[in-house]
Amino acid sequence: LSSTMKEGKIVQWVKQVGDKIEAGDIVMVVESDKADMDVEAFDEGYLSKILVDEGDAAEVGSTVAVLVANEADIGKGGEDAPAAAAAPAEAAPAAPAASGPPSTPIAMPALSSTMKEGKIVQWMKGEGDRVEAGDIVMVVESDKADMDVESFDSGFIGKILVEDGETAEVGAPVALIVENEADVGKVSAPVASAAAPAAAPAAASTPTPVASPAPSASPAAAAATGDRIVASPLAKSLAEERGIDLAGVVGTGPGGRITASDVENAKPGAAPAKKEGKKGPVRPSNVPAGTIMATPQAKKAAKKNRVDLKTVAGTGPFGRITEDDVLLAAGKSPPSKATDTPAMAPTRDIPELPDGPVPLSGMQVAVAGNMMATKAAPDFRVSRRIQTTKFDELYAMMKPKGVTVSALMSKAVALAIEEHPIVNAHYDEASKSIVYKKDINIANAVAIPGGLITPVIKNCNALPIMGVSDKWRELVGKAKEGKLVPDEFTTGTFTISNLGMFGVSQFGSLLPAGSGSILAVGAALPTVKMVNGAPTEVKEMEVTITCDHRHIYGADAALFLKTLAEILEERTIELVL
Repeated sequence: LSSTMKEGKIVQWVKQVGDKIEAGDIVMVVESDKADMDVEAFDEGYLSKILVDEGDAAEVGSTVAVLVANEADIGKGGEDAPAAAAAPAEAAPAAPAASGPPSTPIAMPALSSTMKEGKIVQWMKGEGDRVEAGDIVMVVESDKADMDVESFDSGFIGKILVEDGETAEVGAPVALIVENEADVGKVSAPVASAAAPAAAPAAASTPTPVASPAPSASPAAAAATGDRIVASPLAKSLAEERGIDLAGVVGTGPGGRITASDVENAKPGAAPAKKEGKKGPVRPSNVPAGTIMATPQAKKAAKKNRVDLKTVAGTGPFGRITEDDVLLAAGKSPPSKATDTPAMAPTRDIPELPDGPVPLSGMQVAVAGNMMATKAAPDFRVSRRIQTTKFDELYAMMKPKGVTVSALMSKAVALAIEEHPIVNAHYDEASKSIVYKKDINIANAVAIPGGLITPVIKNCNALPIMGVSDKWRELVGKAKEGKLVPDEFTTGTFTISNLGMFGVSQFGSLLPAGSGSILAVGAALPTVKMVNGAPTEVKEMEVTITCDHRHIYGADAALFLKTLAEILEERTIELVL
């Protein structure tokens, strides 16, 4: 819970043995060397054992309690945890110390229980800047979202060890804080010892400094694409307070990200700069004097070629320094583009396509891992075509009220699950049992920039259709802004993946790990059917359910789809009751 914390004392257990825990629930209060902080769970299950009682202390990284997936397993697990946690401090090698004046490291925090490494999206403080405890010093991309990271210490940024866009393992130092301004630049990176580094805290351990206990941590903006405005949370808040249109503010952060200082230097009602002819680049009025505007590639090229960016004239948009500007300043020629003969010259503008390897984002790495986990279960698929005439009529009636197809489909699936609870259950390998769930939590796959996420409508079968619609609208908005909390995307019991809006006629989905079923929904397309002896045009959509064959059989899947078809074709009134 702080960069200097070695152990923590359990002040209070908020949850007790046997309690059901959801991701995001506060489970305990921990006293660190800084303050008492609430600690959230990153996983769901039942509290099986408490290994460290109230008033007792435990070393950072040791196991203090055990969660189990099944209520029947309460009291099991964790038999060897105390012994394993007893001597990590002596067994682990001492952290390498930085050379030079005394300094305090800023470590890469664990922002989720599955995070192994994080990428620095942006440093909010630079070398030499004064930092107070609680100041946001950087934005980190984890496998869940982008988060603002606070400093737990005061001083000056003496050295940045991991630059914007670079990655570091959880627990690794990314910067050094010094007490005296005179020591800035005099400290250097710690020298790693020959011994293996200490292992990162296990998934069952409490969150690290800026995980869920940090009250000010909030998802940050993602990389800019197209006309999307990318700004830090503080910049957005300042802009709203001062009535400043962010469309008229030029960002000086990485990739053009708008920072708080950009907003502070902008004038209220500022409008986007207009292009006039082919004049040279004009420096935005909101950029403070002395600020060097350069692309990330230009910064890397400057470091590699030992070029002082202060001496380089930028030719990019708004005078931003580009990689070519740096190479020219270093006396090198930028890579030349081959020219074609007139006969071979293209007759249209050829788009510049990506080429070469591109590192995955934290979310993409997590999605890739989840997709590999889907192959652990023996699955099968069953498809059925469903006429949508009455469903389309209901949607046309409800659309003016803001009800979406996703909301109606989620409600229909939830009602069908009530009659076939087996598809809402999952198989537990450890206990060789079927785990039923009384709650019907419908997750819908949503594509977002750089990844995929599954917002969950909890107890969907019990909500009225307007409640389902309002909740779904709220979840989609938070998903697009990167503001979903774990409890809102990790608690689904049944998943829907709908590609119908893209005109996809039929597809099958991979079964998420820990689930029993997932439903793939195709587009409703016109077809000809014989109705009362005459050929008639109707619309049909094809749905495909993927199931875990260890506990769900073909007949179970077929009967579920039969009920779903009846609801959508004949019982649509039940969706709005």
